[in-house]
Amino acid sequence: LDPRSPGRITGTVADQTGAVVAGAWVRLTSENQTPDQQVLTGDDGQFSLANIAPGPFHLTISAAGFASQSYSGNLHAGESFTVPPLPLMVATATTELRVVPTPAEVAEDQIKDQEKQRVLGLVPNFYVSYVYNAVPLTSRQKFQLAWKTSVDPVSFGLNGVIAGVQQSQNNFSAYGQGAQGYGKRYGAYAADGTIENFFVGAILPSIFRQDPRYFQSGQGTFWQRTEYSVSRIFVTRADSGKSEFNVSEILGSAISSGISTYSYHPKSDRTVPNTLSVWGSQVGYDTITLVVKEFWPDIRRKIRKQPPPQSR
Repeated sequence: LDPRSPGRITGTVADQTGAVVAGAWVRLTSENQTPDQQVLTGDDGQFSLANIAPGPFHLTISAAGFASQSYSGNLHAGESFTVPPLPLMVATATTELRVVPTPAEVAEDQIKDQEKQRVLGLVPNFYVSYVYNAVPLTSRQKFQLAWKTSVDPVSFGLNGVIAGVQQSQNNFSAYGQGAQGYGKRYGAYAADGTIENFFVGAILPSIFRQDPRYFQSGQGTFWQRTEYSVSRIFVTRADSGKSEFNVSEILGSAISSGISTYSYHPKSDRTVPNTLSVWGSQVGYDTITLVVKEFWPDIRRKIRKQPPPQSR
């Protein structure tokens, strides 16, 4: 077993009478886990923290009307650690002002961490959450994430490179060559990406109350993780936390393909077969990116541990 294999921490929060406590905040602090994780207990009082780096950890449990409770332990590689019962005691009759962040505020902090994530230090990786129990996003936050992905400077640069490749291969020949042809290709590809970002990442997720982010598994064999990542093109997490059909991805990519094909692409491409081809290409590309998102943290760790080249 890889000593760096992440584990899971679970438990149940109850009061001194044994009654479960729903809506209690459980905060994880660990030297090997950055940033800290926090999650709310469910209606059954249970909580689960996944993809936790092995090593010493500290839990702080708090709930309105109760005194805070703490627990420290040590998580081994690949271990599923169950925290022993930690009954919360009713708070003493003292006046205490506690400022508990709302779920929207917690989600905002988690988004800020996501917006720092980049593949190879360049390509935006904003739609990945390594906090498996992340708080659901509000509609405003979904649109915020789609906007920041679309206007990221690196996205503009990648659009330029792809437009250059298309021009060199004379794709969409109706656009012509020269600066004008390049400008049309650049504008079309940039618009394609922006439209898909908003339909798949913001508009439909807000309508159908689905989370547009990819939640890394980080556990299991290579093929198990690959199967999980590929399946996320069809299965997503609802804002309620349940798994359901990924309407946002499948329908969103279809709508964006239709808009782009029949509005500003060359007239010769405005056919149903070509629209279906563009739709399939978008879904296929998104599937590949999900696999990359699943394994990028592993690749990054290996890159960082490579010894420096020896001077001769």
